[in-house]
Amino acid sequence: MELTEAFLTLHWGLPRLHHLLALLCLVAVVYKLATLLAKRRDVFRSYEDFPGPPTHWLFGHVLEFKQDGTDFDTLMAWTKQYPYAFPLWFGPFFCVLNIHHPDYVKTILASTEPKDDVSYRFILSWIGEGLLVSSGQKWFRHRRFLTPGFHYDVLKPYVKLMSDSTKTMLDKWGSYANSNESFELFQHVSLMTLDSILKCAFSYNSNCQTESGTNVYIKAVYELSDLINLRLRTFPYHSDLIFYLSPHGYRYRKAIKVAQSHTEEVIKKRKEALKEEKELDRIQAKKNLDFLNILLLARDEKQQGLSDEDIRAEVDTFMFEGHDTTASGISFILYSLACHPEHQKICRDEIMQVLDGKDTMDWEDLSKIPYTTMCIKESLRIYPPVPGMSRKITKPITFCDGRTLPEGSYIGTSVFGIHRNGIVWENPDVFDHWRFLPENVSKRSPHAFVPFSAGPRNCIGQNFAMNEMKVVIALTLKKYHLIEDPNWKPKIIPRLVLRSLNGIHIKIKPVDPQV
Repeated sequence: MELTEAFLTLHWGLPRLHHLLALLCLVAVVYKLATLLAKRRDVFRSYEDFPGPPTHWLFGHVLEFKQDGTDFDTLMAWTKQYPYAFPLWFGPFFCVLNIHHPDYVKTILASTEPKDDVSYRFILSWIGEGLLVSSGQKWFRHRRFLTPGFHYDVLKPYVKLMSDSTKTMLDKWGSYANSNESFELFQHVSLMTLDSILKCAFSYNSNCQTESGTNVYIKAVYELSDLINLRLRTFPYHSDLIFYLSPHGYRYRKAIKVAQSHTEEVIKKRKEALKEEKELDRIQAKKNLDFLNILLLARDEKQQGLSDEDIRAEVDTFMFEGHDTTASGISFILYSLACHPEHQKICRDEIMQVLDGKDTMDWEDLSKIPYTTMCIKESLRIYPPVPGMSRKITKPITFCDGRTLPEGSYIGTSVFGIHRNGIVWENPDVFDHWRFLPENVSKRSPHAFVPFSAGPRNCIGQNFAMNEMKVVIALTLKKYHLIEDPNWKPKIIPRLVLRSLNGIHIKIKPVDPQV
């Protein structure tokens, strides 16, 4: 009898336990849903002073961006409708105020507000907390450590190394010079800029331009850029767990392994070289330390240097930013000059006069090509290598027209939008290098042209990048005529750097040295 009662108790208790568990799950789901709805309501309230384009309740504005080369057309149509700022929704809960007017941009870029903790969080596992994503005292400390690496005394000898890398690329182009067929620029320029940054910043000869096959590091960078963009646009992928378990997460981890093993090899070889030096003082006394030496030897007031993790993060950051952004800039500059032969001819005449028969650029030559420099800047305006950046504000912010955003809001600076804002630039889609005459520059806000950002968090390597662009453009125009191929118009797309969906194609022919 007792056994029967025990059985009945157990038999009737299990359903009650199941009901209790089901009830608890339902409560948890309702609570989570209520929390998310409250979050959505709060986000809506944060941006209620800023009207914007209609949004889908679930996908936000993601479906408006087709990834087919028309995304910037959509963005610029909204920019005309909302000339200062408008909200952009990525899914139902994440919103960024997209700003594209100099007066708004000045407010955020003049601050030390940190990069956002959503899109830049997706890069952390790749490049770590280097200058690009770090904040607070860590950012200040690293910035102070790295600033000497970009002093003109350090940059000066790089010009010859940049010239050597450029000449290797141009020699490879010989096969295209008489074929009258177009070829894709970006892959060649990427190899050249990788070769250049490795030689200049890391004293590392990779032979990446002459080795056969596709460079695995550059291929990994392309893959990582695409996957980070996909993750930002796909709301479920904002979850680390969901992304980790997905096929895209597997591809991401595989590409990271390739990219980081490349930088680890560079650091390992340099550390071995330093150990071979009999006296550390001899290294520190060298007049021209490269970027990696400065990283390894940096010490603060307490004689504390950077950790191995910090060194790898900065090397990963500058390995990526030091080659990919300049590759984008140089490729679009060459394309712009191919599309404007009248400007190309004047640049070439200027360069020929400065070089006066030399086959390489010297440091002193960089300041003697003002017309070419204006054309470079105009291309950077139309095709900014970094099309946007984002911050998360740690305190309320008020813009010039009185509209405000509360603490915790996200602000995206659309560099592409600023550079093509019709309120700021007359005929913004027209290539007009005269915009950069000193007298015209002085009439504009300094925040109307920000290819290297601005303010305290501006690009620490902008002089390095500008020098490399001048060297590459000068030596290229000295050797080749650049010719547009009307059958290949770039379909530009936003990634970590500006890219073209179908590549960047031009034709070339040799310059007659007698003409």
